[in-house]
Amino acid sequence: MNILLVDDHVLFREGVASLLDAQPDMTILGQAATAAEALAKTRELLPDTILMDIGLPDGSGIETARQILNEFPGMNIVFLTVHEEDERLFEAIRFGGKGYLLKNMRTSQLLDMLRGLDQGEAAISRKMASRIMDEFSRMRDKLDTQKPVKSEEILLTTRELDVLKLAANGDTNQDIAGKLVISISTVKNHMRNILSKLHLRNRREAVAFARRRGLIDPKKE
Repeated sequence: MNILLVDDHVLFREGVASLLDAQPDMTILGQAATAAEALAKTRELLPDTILMDIGLPDGSGIETARQILNEFPGMNIVFLTVHEEDERLFEAIRFGGKGYLLKNMRTSQLLDMLRGLDQGEAAISRKMASRIMDEFSRMRDKLDTQKPVKSEEILLTTRELDVLKLAANGDTNQDIAGKLVISISTVKNHMRNILSKLHLRNRREAVAFARRRGLIDPKKE
């Protein structure tokens, strides 16, 4: 297994690299600390597996994975992160991640999960797999009662939809940050992700898109 390791915490990254490189069936081809480096190293080294952190200094590891998989659809990307939120988990799997592992897991578990990739298994703990199945069950139960789900509502995370709806209703970044209790920089990051996912150029196009697609309450227009 040829691995690219992506994490901005040098001590952690080098520790994991030493562990994996010591395995007879694993080779660390390279390391990256940012989203930009991850893209460049992927194109240069062509690993079969990428072990990716979600929080990178210059962007989201999930969005970086989406870009990589657009170019290299068969690549295994496993997220190794401290984030346990369902939203991050579901988004990572929705964008083609082959695994979602927490940094506090045992070394033996990490090695077993990575080796399972060669057998076509997903690198996901039982706890995380259970949460995914629970979400699928909830979605199935709501199919008969909910209005049809639009494609963009599947593509965007719940928080991104919240940001888009508030922006379409005329709220500024500061207004949105206050209502959602997040930082202004986080609002900007969500908006960048929205534009990228919906292939739009700017906030004005995003607002127009939301209104055309009925993502806002007509009474508030």
